[in-house]
This record gives sequence, structure tokens and C-alpha cells, in this order.
Amino acid sequence: MNQVGLQLFSIPLEEEIGQGADLAALIVRDFELVDGDVMVVTQKVVSKAEGRVVSVIDDDQESFDALVRSESRRVLRRRGTLSITETHHGFVCANAGIDRSNTNPGTVTLLPADPDRSARRLLHQLQHLTGCRLGVIITDTFGRTWRSGVTDVAIGVAGLRPISDLRGTTDYNGALLQATEICIADEIAGAADLVKRKDGRTPFVLVRGIDSCHLGNGSIEADVVRGYDSDLFR
Repeated sequence: MNQVGLQLFSIPLEEEIGQGADLAALIVRDFELVDGDVMVVTQKVVSKAEGRVVSVIDDDQESFDALVRSESRRVLRRRGTLSITETHHGFVCANAGIDRSNTNPGTVTLLPADPDRSARRLLHQLQHLTGCRLGVIITDTFGRTWRSGVTDVAIGVAGLRPISDLRGTTDYNGALLQATEICIADEIAGAADLVKRKDGRTPFVLVRGIDSCHLGNGSIEADVVRGYDSDLFR
């Protein structure tokens, strides 16, 4: 019987990530990468390395709301201090993805300006350093409409086809699949979060065992973000 499995590894970082940090160098220092590996990287360290950190005044809700609006195409819903917004990338999330956790007091992190581009840049650096065929996923923690709790999802991808389109194929019983598109990138992001600690510096997760058919070119913005023409709720 053929066995199928994944391996996931995380290693805590000792140092704090700052602007200009060489994420690729940190990854190859701690992980021995091989062909087919997928490196999952949290948005937080990408944003810090790219200088997407902004100073804020604690308890100044007005200036924070202005920052949320500046990072959004539009505000969809508002309740108290929480805004559900559509970011300039097309993500629908809380407060435009602006995050106060795991950053220095008096600062917040913004989402990368172009997470797909950030993933491509990191992939090229890793492949140059290792000579391996790899994938990179940049993740962030999002809530889900109609479901409690949060999970990590992919906001940027490189070297990986984020969607596995099974339409036109058949299931185990031979029935034709007509609507099945699996977001492989989000599934990997959620799995990787299981070996990260919210109270520890584990921004990198190595995922090994992903089927090589999923490696290739892809984009979260182009392939995963649902357009207005197929969105029943916006």
C-alpha cells in the first residue's frame, strides 16, 4: 500500500527581524532544503524586513482608523473599533490586515505591498543559495465568514500553483467533478500553523512531501482572490 504523508518543521529564531533582514540567509542557515520543499513564511517577518512597520499612538483610535482606510479599497462593515475591509490586494479581512501583535510597542505592521512579489523575490534568493526547486508561501491569520476562530491563509505564493483544478476529472466512483477547485496554498498555510507558536519566534515552516504536480507558476492575487463577477456577497 502506497503511503502518503507530509513533514512539517519549525525552528525558533533567536534574533528579532528588522528592516533589511536577509530572510533567505536565515532560512538556509537553519533548514537544509531539498527539491520539492515548500517554505512557509509569516507575513509579519516579511513586512518587518520590507520596512512595512508604522508607529502609532496607543489609544488613538482616530489615527488608527485613518491608517486602516489608507490600506483599504473600501470598508465593508464596521462594529466598534473593528472594521472589515477590502485591502488594495483584494483581501477581505479585519482592519486591512494591520497587526499590533509580535511587534514593538507603539508600532504596527502593514501587509506587504505586493505579497506575490515578495514571495517571488524570496524564492529566487533561496533557489540561488540552494540550487533546489522550491515553493514559497507567505501567510497571514484571517478570520472566516460564518465560522468562529482564525486560521492561516496564503497571501503570497511563488513556485507553487495555489489552486488544484479538478474540474473535468472523476472521483473514486467515476463521477465527473464539475466544481472542485482546491486551494492547495491555503491548506498548506493552515497545516504549517500547527507547528508555529504564537508566543515564540517561529516565522518559518518547512513543509516536505507536497506532490510535485503542485509546483509551478501561480499567484494569490490572480488565481485565488475572487473577482467581483463571481462574488455573491460583495
